Amino acid sequence: MNIVMVTNTYLPHVGGVARSVDAFTTEYHRRGHRVLVVAPEFPGTPAHEQDVVRIPAIQHFNGSDFSMALPVPGLLRDALESFQPDIVHSHHPYLLGMTALRIARSRRRPLVFTHHTRYEEYTHYVPLNVPKLKRFVIELATHYCNLCDQVFAPSESIASLLRERGVLTPIAVVPTGVRIEQFASADGPGFRRALGIPQDAFLVGHVSRLAPEKNLHFLAEAVARFLKIHPRTHFLVVGTGPSEPDIRSVFARSGLSGRLHHAGVLGHPRLADAYHAMDVFAFASKSETQGMVITEAMAAGLPVVALDAPGVRDVVRDRYNGRLIQIESTQAFALALGWVLELPAAQRRALSGAALKTAREFSLERTADKALAHYQALLSQAPANKSEEDAAWERVINLIKAQWEITRGMAEAAGAALRSAEPPVAPDA
Repeated sequence: MNIVMVTNTYLPHVGGVARSVDAFTTEYHRRGHRVLVVAPEFPGTPAHEQDVVRIPAIQHFNGSDFSMALPVPGLLRDALESFQPDIVHSHHPYLLGMTALRIARSRRRPLVFTHHTRYEEYTHYVPLNVPKLKRFVIELATHYCNLCDQVFAPSESIASLLRERGVLTPIAVVPTGVRIEQFASADGPGFRRALGIPQDAFLVGHVSRLAPEKNLHFLAEAVARFLKIHPRTHFLVVGTGPSEPDIRSVFARSGLSGRLHHAGVLGHPRLADAYHAMDVFAFASKSETQGMVITEAMAAGLPVVALDAPGVRDVVRDRYNGRLIQIESTQAFALALGWVLELPAAQRRALSGAALKTAREFSLERTADKALAHYQALLSQAPANKSEEDAAWERVINLIKAQWEITRGMAEAAGAALRSAEPPVAPDA
């Protein structure tokens, strides 16, 4: 089978979608399928990549660590002619997601879309972040889902949310799987020695792209509160991003900088070493559709303490493989961490065993089986005629372009006025 993966984020970018695309691509290759990845350029992109088409992009869009792909007519034509796709799989509803739609329609191939992200939680990356913009983003993703032949939801809670929002396209729950063997064993004590973490410390850990949508200010406050109560505890953060200074600031104000350890971005096998160095995994994001790092942590046998949220509640079961906290309270979060710390050794081993059992339910082999079965089912069906929907979608895209130009103009005008030493002069009526 020839599968085109179209995504706005891909390696070397650090994030859940990039890792998901890479995981499925690697597994499909292992099974003998061909995969062509279409993605934007990112800083550090390798000079020579096999079966990857890079689209020129604006880097660090609006101060984020994302790239915004630029439309380049005809850039993909030769690659697609040579590749001859059977399936087009889109991983975003906008930017290159529009390209995926055009590829699928022009070649009369099934279009699959994975709803990786609760996009309304990311509107802080664009100017004029207001409630109406959040509603607009939700409607945009919903309309895109209804232009596709199949939607993959990473969790049952997200599948339910999409149905509530009016998605009529068939929805299948297909999480991003974890390679259990990559996290089964590692050198946790060696990792602690390398970072100067005491071997007898109780280590709270966190892995993510360090960005505001991960609710990291709350997490830092909650973990700092826990560390203040329990002297032999430390906090390990793995990842990088714009929220790193905020985390450091919280711990500095609390007088706990010496018990905060930042490891940066890690690949395998060092990432597995980091998980095995931890005693509990802490997660406070409310913007997830799945939370891949949760299943990775569980594959390393870690209990998870997390806020109750869509995607998270599909994996974390309270007092079975961790703690699921119903209210966003730093006190409640700190108490839950304390609950894990104070458990007798036998009960903590039971939590760890339950975490491993849960992780096996999310193995990459199982999730790839599901995805490929849906691809095959689509290929056995005649493609649907969605010309009316496509025309409506083009009108939506034109509206987005117009609105973006207006928003950008307003933002530039406001910035120029603020930077000017002279007060702005009102134009003549």
